[in-house]
Amino acid sequence: MLSPDKLKRINELSRKSKTAGLSVEEAKEQSSLREEYLQVFRKTMRGTIENVKVIDPNGDDVTPDKIKNIRENKYLN
Repeated sequence: MLSPDKLKRINELSRKSKTAGLSVEEAKEQSSLREEYLQVFRKTMRGTIENVKVIDPNGDDVTPDKIKNIRENKYLN
């Protein structure tokens, strides 16, 4: 998870870009923080999806094979 300070800074830079504009350094900082945020988000989402188990109304496991294979390979390595 991204630290609260970094999230706060992302929001500050976003507000400033909409009102007064950003300096070159601030734009670079904003880009860097956004990229870090996206990496954390993608990692978290990937972990969530890889651990999903899909059950149909009959109680049968209908998890896609692709997810099952990823899960199996993850624990074998």
